[in-house]
Amino acid sequence: MENPLLLFPPLNTSASKDKSYYKVMKSTVKEEPHQASKSGAKQKRNRLSLLLQKPEFHEADHLGKPGNLTKAASVSPEEAVKWGESFDKLLSEKAGLHAFTKFLKTEFSEENIEFWMACEDYKKSKTAHELLPKAKTIYETFIRKDAPKEVNLDFQTKEVTSQNIERPIITTFDAAQNTVYRLMEQDSYPRFLRSDPYLNLVKGRNPGRPALRRRSRSFTVSDFQGVRPDFTGW
Repeated sequence: MENPLLLFPPLNTSASKDKSYYKVMKSTVKEEPHQASKSGAKQKRNRLSLLLQKPEFHEADHLGKPGNLTKAASVSPEEAVKWGESFDKLLSEKAGLHAFTKFLKTEFSEENIEFWMACEDYKKSKTAHELLPKAKTIYETFIRKDAPKEVNLDFQTKEVTSQNIERPIITTFDAAQNTVYRLMEQDSYPRFLRSDPYLNLVKGRNPGRPALRRRSRSFTVSDFQGVRPDFTGW
């Protein structure tokens, strides 16, 4: 008679334990990076949400509303010529500021004018209690390393500004704002004065007219806007 033990081979318990352990470790390895990335993404969304709630950084959006576009489009050649007198004159006119902001967007450097406007709003703070939250928002948005809209500042200016964030005063951003102002004045402003949209304003031309020229097919305003930057609101 055969040995009954030979009919039923002993169970390999160590192998089953190894498989179970492998499954647990595999699931853990998969879950940990996923949870970490999910947590990091959530923190980024929360931080961005807080920034977007700040009213001072929506000024450029307000300038782009239909009512303001109408005002910009009705600029006379005489008014446009005055913008060429000085950079300060351009920024002091609401329509000029709007036109220059649109130009910087075509060059993907609108963070400079947005920072300048944020600093102007900061200096209008009526109480010392308003300074700290505004200062930290400006710093986190425009100045810290890898900020979402980081502006180009020299090392010394960035260091001095960073050191004064915890105890901000009304002049905390003056050095940084002046640096960005000079950058725009010497670099972007001359190109703006040579741009077609500005020259059209000076000559009293409607920048939207080229969209209505006759072509071999029906040519619409939307077709024109798809080919060139949209300056029809000027």
